[in-house]
Amino acid sequence: MNSDRRLPRLDRERIFIGDGGVETTMIFDVGIELPLFASFLLLGDRVGTDALRTYYRSYLALAHRYGVGFTLDTPTWRASRDWGQQLGYSPHDLAEVNRAAVRFGEQIRAAEETDQTPIAVCGTIGPRGDAYDPVAAMSPQVAEQYHATQIQTFAEAGADMVSAYTLAYAEEAIGIVRAATASGIPVSISFTIETDGLLPSGQSVGDAIGQVDAATGGAPAYFMINCAHPTHFGPVVKQGGAWLARLGGVRANASAKSHAELDQATELDSGDPDALGAEYRALKPYLGSTRVLGGCCGTNALHVARICEGWLS
Repeated sequence: MNSDRRLPRLDRERIFIGDGGVETTMIFDVGIELPLFASFLLLGDRVGTDALRTYYRSYLALAHRYGVGFTLDTPTWRASRDWGQQLGYSPHDLAEVNRAAVRFGEQIRAAEETDQTPIAVCGTIGPRGDAYDPVAAMSPQVAEQYHATQIQTFAEAGADMVSAYTLAYAEEAIGIVRAATASGIPVSISFTIETDGLLPSGQSVGDAIGQVDAATGGAPAYFMINCAHPTHFGPVVKQGGAWLARLGGVRANASAKSHAELDQATELDSGDPDALGAEYRALKPYLGSTRVLGGCCGTNALHVARICEGWLS
């Protein structure tokens, strides 16, 4: 398959779906412990890889059912230097983890891809620090240096693109985009927002997107919102703005709780899948450039099925 067909594009009608909350699914539904929410640990043994394979295939079944593409995001949100170091992984170990994650994605693609369901293997990047509390913000230059190693590893391993999730401020996003550009690999940038519709840094999502585009010459393939409930970002989206033309994807939480409340929760709040699907549908008229749909914390394949039904009906 032409590799370009595998990538979501803002100027193309094809819809792609992503997965849901891999970490919350594995911890609360499957019963696998993931220290520091590090889902890359699942790649370390047969039990973990079998759980991952079952997990991705549950979403691919939806992609086949609805005739849409699939963004297979590698379980590497925590597979960068600082997080890996806390878990006892050396830079060499992390590089192998990231390469193995791409190989794993390619194996699933070889078994599942069809003309109607192109599959993009996306090297997943997460924030260097706490996405909900960016107390040690980096400059774009420092962020580029920090993320460059993981991004270059993805590029050399043959990932189709890099997907950066749950970013809390624009400067880290700028550094990620610059590192991806230097490595010659497409990149998407996804911000998280609080219940007030602002990034944890206090900036509006529209201003953050504008800042990243201005600093990188519009290099990101598209932007996304993730790890927030539609009731948090819906009012901002409905206000409109030129920035919405750059918003290519939404991956919402199941729960309407704040990030602070979720951090303190001892049980999974899986929300209401039917309501979540209806909320996506209600926002569709405002999200004309959105091509990637999925879930985040607390969501599973049922939530994404309801999202598909609401969006595609």
